[in-house]
Amino acid sequence: MNCKYQQKEGLSEILAELKDIDESILKVIFKIFKREKIQDCLEFLTITENQRRIEQYYIQEENIPLLAKENKFKEKGSVQKITQTMKKIINHDFNKNNYSQQKYRTIRLELIEKIQEDKKIFEFLQFLVHITSLDNRFIQCGSNSLNLLIQMKVDLRGKVFENIKIKDTSLTGANFVGCNLSGSQFENVDISGMNLNGAQLFNCKWNRIQIHELYKLEGHISNVYSVCISSDGTTLASSSADKSIRLWDIKTGQQKAKLDGHSDNVRSVCVSLDGNTLASCSYDKTICLWSIWTRKIILKLQGHSQSVISVCFSPDGSTLASGSGDKSICLWNTRTGQQRAKFKGHNGSVNSICFSTDGTTLASGSEDQTIRLWDVFTKQQKTKLIGHNGGVNAVCFSPDGTTLASGSSDNFICLWDVRTTLQKAKLDGHNGCVNSLCFSKDGTTLASGNANNSIHLWDNKTGQQKVKLGGHSDSVYSQVVVQISQSIYGMLRFVNKKLNQIAILVKQIQFAFHLMALHQHLAVRIKLSVYGILRQGNKK
Repeated sequence: MNCKYQQKEGLSEILAELKDIDESILKVIFKIFKREKIQDCLEFLTITENQRRIEQYYIQEENIPLLAKENKFKEKGSVQKITQTMKKIINHDFNKNNYSQQKYRTIRLELIEKIQEDKKIFEFLQFLVHITSLDNRFIQCGSNSLNLLIQMKVDLRGKVFENIKIKDTSLTGANFVGCNLSGSQFENVDISGMNLNGAQLFNCKWNRIQIHELYKLEGHISNVYSVCISSDGTTLASSSADKSIRLWDIKTGQQKAKLDGHSDNVRSVCVSLDGNTLASCSYDKTICLWSIWTRKIILKLQGHSQSVISVCFSPDGSTLASGSGDKSICLWNTRTGQQRAKFKGHNGSVNSICFSTDGTTLASGSEDQTIRLWDVFTKQQKTKLIGHNGGVNAVCFSPDGTTLASGSSDNFICLWDVRTTLQKAKLDGHNGCVNSLCFSKDGTTLASGNANNSIHLWDNKTGQQKVKLGGHSDSVYSQVVVQISQSIYGMLRFVNKKLNQIAILVKQIQFAFHLMALHQHLAVRIKLSVYGILRQGNKK
């Protein structure tokens, strides 16, 4: 204990040596590091000529009048002080161990008490975070520095933290709203409660991410195929190969009801926008409409000659569309149960269907490698889109209805201009079948999932990949499904029963995201505010 206490005192004394510097020189130093791509920051700073260059650059950068140099520029020893401080820190316990651990709690709290009002130290801690992007020898102290800044509630909103490397620490409750974290790497980091609303996350890497506050939704006794959340965010519906549908209370994680009505695997579920009706479809060739409130079957729809694979409500809830292995699409009156129309044109099973936001157009994706657009009112095919070399597994309209996304077994995603029916972009990034697609509520981001345990986030405007989630070499998933809704949803299933707690469901509620997990026989809810993290793997 005494040894640890001395380590803590040593660190506070080291940081106290920075009390006379002008903290703005830290930005100048990092700018030079970044411009010259310095990988050994300490060696660079120990060279006298480099110290002079920094001082001269600082004077020019800050535009300091000649007569004010001696008064303003305390930096005549500041670069040396910063250099000496970094020399001490690189060999300190602060750069060797995870200071967010419980055993360092007393040291951490006493340190915070001493430095929490010192702006110069705040800036130096941020400087240490920044140099992790260049010099790997400072990764642990940079990670500990970020942990301290978060605990002291230093305002980090809108900061640029590109390419930083954060490892072995806790970022619980971090507020990174509007931050630029592009290119950054996070390994063995606790991100519970992290807020990344509006943050830039292009090409981020997440490995061994820890997320707490889990709900285990246990009930299904076979594979979970599909999940959907009610529009008010209170109820989760799940369908399974055990022939049942389960309703879950999202707030408590408790099962609200088990719905039995199908005689074979329940392939997909969808909740109407008003939250009153649940549709389910099954390999038994039927579709059931359920009352969310009474948990009873309202209508049982029969009209397909093979398994029903996909269902989707129109925006006003008056029509339900169903796609089947019999190559057809049916439109149903949700009040009477009468079949309004039957669309034929595909030469393979209809894997996915989606209504446009105005309800006038239905998109369908098929195993025949095509996408068809149908006029809901005239019941006629509007156009056929050809661009894939494999079965089309997913289709999704953007919220404004101008773009249609399609995902295929050829590993590609196509973006189509709905008005001109021309292909706008072809997104290449998956190394397996694209099984699922969904746009974020604001339409700026497209989420895609594939059978190789990864989920990708794309910029809808540029077609650039923002971030890849998962994708580890030790594949543990058999399927990724993203439900079509106003929010982003995702589902992952296991192959390996020895692994559990895989984060799989994202729901956007007023820019706050909830993660949920489902795997074989088990669903897990992860409660936090975070955008972009979908995977957590823990071994039993």
